[in-house]
Amino acid sequence: MSMHLAFDVYGTLVDPQGMSDHLKADCGEQAATVSRLWREKQLEFSFRRGLMRLYADFGVCTREALRHAMALQGLTLSKAREDELMQAYLTLPAFPDAKPMLAELGEVYPCYAFSNGSYPALEKVLGHNGLRDYLTGLVSVDDIKSFKPDPAVYAHARRATGAYDQPLCLVSSNAWDVIGARSAGLSAIWVQRDPAVPFEDWGLAPSAVIHSLQGLREALDDIA
Repeated sequence: MSMHLAFDVYGTLVDPQGMSDHLKADCGEQAATVSRLWREKQLEFSFRRGLMRLYADFGVCTREALRHAMALQGLTLSKAREDELMQAYLTLPAFPDAKPMLAELGEVYPCYAFSNGSYPALEKVLGHNGLRDYLTGLVSVDDIKSFKPDPAVYAHARRATGAYDQPLCLVSSNAWDVIGARSAGLSAIWVQRDPAVPFEDWGLAPSAVIHSLQGLREALDDIA
């Protein structure tokens, strides 16, 4: 049976912390802190919306998180500047290992982007970085109006990628995403991009751990 690969996008293929450079004009020395808080609140807000069944486009979560991250530091943005930063989010930089690995693995496995992001946002950020052409397709939670790590989202990924009863492996740098996928019965490889950050101990271990996407081919051979 052919294994299908589902790549998380934000944090795995593209770097949300790339926004810290854009924030320097607004936040000065607090730019990195605001960028980190922005990402944390973006995820928290999506989790909460999923639990409350109060779905909104991931871009809504992103915008609300930006406002809150700024407020936590006693800062504000004009509506025009907020819009500029939201547009910049669509051009987040790809990690250097993303394109070479997708180009290599795309010749062997069906490779999909699998994200909380909407289809238009995914097309833009992946297209901006030249990654879209190496992917068989995109899978967005927007199809079922929920967010990872809802088990229904991972079940949807099986259908949307055409994996069905064939092996489907998530590749993600987000431990909570890996845990969600494992809980839903998928294989999942954790990309430990920061060696100082341990995996979250929920009793659900990753199928494999790699430190960059360069180790993905070997990890896939081991779990196949």
